Amino acid sequence: MVPMDNQKENRNFPRLPFHSKIRYQFRGKPDFDSGIGKDISSGGLKLTNERFIPPETLLMLEINILNRILHPVGKVAWSMPLAHSHRNQTGIKFVEFDSLEHNYLKEFISMQLR
Repeated sequence: MVPMDNQKENRNFPRLPFHSKIRYQFRGKPDFDSGIGKDISSGGLKLTNERFIPPETLLMLEINILNRILHPVGKVAWSMPLAHSHRNQTGIKFVEFDSLEHNYLKEFISMQLR
């Protein structure tokens, strides 16, 4: 068995721990729901939430970073229930992102990872 610290990272973008409330809305629906972010990258985020959201679902997101609200659209890449809990973890890939907001997120992550 190979030790964990020698394993190659397969992610395209570095992940930053990000424990913050994330609001989301199903595209085309009026109501918002929320979850707690676990980590974020310039390509997507992982959140813990009460509701199972099927893969391929499009979500309108509101992410508060240093008092600036970013509004990307994400697509659920995966979703799975957490053991011994009524919560789920959901991986979301950003599919639409205003370029100025996306650059702001990239700069924020870069500063935090230094």
